[in-house]
Amino acid sequence: MRLILPIIVVSQFFCTSLWFAGNSIISDITKELNLDQHFLAHLTSAIQFGFIAGTLVFAILSISDRFSSSLVFFISSILAGLFNLGISLNNIDSTEILLFRFLTGFFLAGIYPVGMKIASDYYQTGLGKSLGFLVGALVVGTAFPHLLKNFIIDFPWKYVLYATTTLSIIGGLSVLLFVPHGPYRKVGQKIKLTAFLRGFKNQSFRSVSFGYFGHMWELYTFWAFVPVMLSSYNHYYAGIKLNVSLLSFFIIASGAVACVFSGVLSQYFGAKKIASLSLFLSCLCCIISPFFLFSHSSIQFIAFLFFWGLVVIADSPLFSTLVAQNAPDESRGASLTIVNCIGFSITIISIQFINLLSDKINARYIYMFLAIGPILGLVSLIRNKTVASYVNWGKVS
Repeated sequence: MRLILPIIVVSQFFCTSLWFAGNSIISDITKELNLDQHFLAHLTSAIQFGFIAGTLVFAILSISDRFSSSLVFFISSILAGLFNLGISLNNIDSTEILLFRFLTGFFLAGIYPVGMKIASDYYQTGLGKSLGFLVGALVVGTAFPHLLKNFIIDFPWKYVLYATTTLSIIGGLSVLLFVPHGPYRKVGQKIKLTAFLRGFKNQSFRSVSFGYFGHMWELYTFWAFVPVMLSSYNHYYAGIKLNVSLLSFFIIASGAVACVFSGVLSQYFGAKKIASLSLFLSCLCCIISPFFLFSHSSIQFIAFLFFWGLVVIADSPLFSTLVAQNAPDESRGASLTIVNCIGFSITIISIQFINLLSDKINARYIYMFLAIGPILGLVSLIRNKTVASYVNWGKVS
């Protein structure tokens, strides 16, 4: 039982390394295929859109509630890894790249939310702490391709794809072999096409879900544009040569520490309170970003991005915990999945919105618009004071 959480966490890290594998090699792809600067937004949106389609299908069919979650995780890790590898095919064009990213995202729907479902089958009072580690693994996994790219800079960019696909297969196999059904698993026997919507009848479930949606408006757009912010700084100050790949990794990956730390704080103050605080701080970062993005001090600029990288993700495991705690037991997997589906749909709108503004507004002010989501999320959380939030979840049931 003690090894279950570490296995899930490491496997989640291995498999979610697929997520930004394309982003980490975007400069190589655009140079090789002579693509324009906006392809980054399209590439990120493609995998997000695939994840949305996948989570919608998984939620409607209640796949993680009806079938073995470990088996679903394993099959998804294999298929996502293979489609990730598809980008390495010779003579591939931009349309095919977007299709492969879409399909990779589709099967990531059987990894990230299903991993949370597996954790919720093992932990009840310890759920928040478990999801803190799990989302931390997602954060490091998301950032990992940037680190890989930095280390294999003298090798072909396709090595990033080979490495992340291998990790995904190892992660899926580990869950299949070493993570059996959890003691709190409840099996859904029949397909109920509306079961995934049942949670939204509950006011508390709606409140925390809308808080999560506000968080998602900011999160993935920030992650996608961290390399852009760093590259823009290099361009603005010609004498400064920041290592974009390495810094992108550390700025994004630092959020893993925040996930674990926010979970610890939630033991004492409750998940809703810490999630709200984190959402407020990340909102503040959006608003004050013009004062730091082109600061004369590179140290001040980098420190600001690190702080933003911490607070932008710290609330994520807490929102997942609150969603799981306020969802119907018999459709918890479907509820987590549909909330993920809607949240990631919002990321596409946000990414494309910021991409559209990039040609029309001074780069210094663009990211202020990311505050829209956190503001609406905070309003939803503040208006509802009845959200179930278990403070004493430090021990494993």
